[in-house]
Amino acid sequence: MPKGDKSAYTDKQKRKAEHIEESYEDRGVPEKEAERRAWATVNKESGGGNKSGSGRGQPESLTSSKKGGRKGGQASASRSKEDRSASAKKAAATKKRNEQHAQH
Repeated sequence: MPKGDKSAYTDKQKRKAEHIEESYEDRGVPEKEAERRAWATVNKESGGGNKSGSGRGQPESLTSSKKGGRKGGQASASRSKEDRSASAKKAAATKKRNEQHAQH
């Protein structure tokens, strides 16, 4: 399989990688780096492409996703109420501004 060929991946794995990539991009990670990280995560969790004979039936390990969720929660919990509130207000203002730009 040539480098970058995704034909051995299931539709579910492709959707999962796309979702992870979008999440990274939302957090400001450059597009190519986000794609690289997304596929690395899919490979780590599912063991690579799962179409016809390449490891079907192997259970998925979701430790990467769980770790990411825990890290996010810990980061939030370690900040003061005022910091979290200011961050939420800033995010709401950014979201509102982006929606206005999208409409024009």
